[in-house]
Amino acid sequence: MSKTNSLVVLTEGAIIVAAAQALSFVPHDLGVSSIQVEYGLIPMTIYALRRGLKPGLTAGFVWGILDLILKGFSSGGFLNPLQGLVEYPLAFAAVGLVGLGSVRVKNRINENKNPLGLIIFYSAIGFLVKYFLHFIAGGIYWGAYAPKTMNPWIYSLVINGGSFIANMIMLLILLVLLTRVFKRFIITRN
Repeated sequence: MSKTNSLVVLTEGAIIVAAAQALSFVPHDLGVSSIQVEYGLIPMTIYALRRGLKPGLTAGFVWGILDLILKGFSSGGFLNPLQGLVEYPLAFAAVGLVGLGSVRVKNRINENKNPLGLIIFYSAIGFLVKYFLHFIAGGIYWGAYAPKTMNPWIYSLVINGGSFIANMIMLLILLVLLTRVFKRFIITRN
């Protein structure tokens, strides 16, 4: 990769991280306890598909650190360093796993075939790992907040599984709406 191209990827990543973080300030609770739709997952998914695994993981990691600093510390989402590491930089970096499908999705687009199934599959991998890390942290660290009659692991599964499902539904809706512009979002000129 040339220096110019590296700078383009880095700059694009910084813009995507800023957009993802800005979108995290849009109210996103579904009203059911802590099930949340993370709007920032959409630009991160597009970036990971556009630029690949390593830039996707890096941008997600940076987004996680930024979210920890701007929201985690101030909202009570940080309990201790290990929990903070798992639920912020590592969980957010996991979204970059969507980039595992970058080459296959681009090939599909270039062959004028519909990449929807591949995008859903690779997005599910990234989203599932993100919410699995939240599930583990929820069972270990947030169990005290579960209803007294409910097992903390079941509570964590309901909340994080619900968030995973809500975010996949959001992605599906946007993918259907944006089917005609996949090529512009994902295929790069450089």
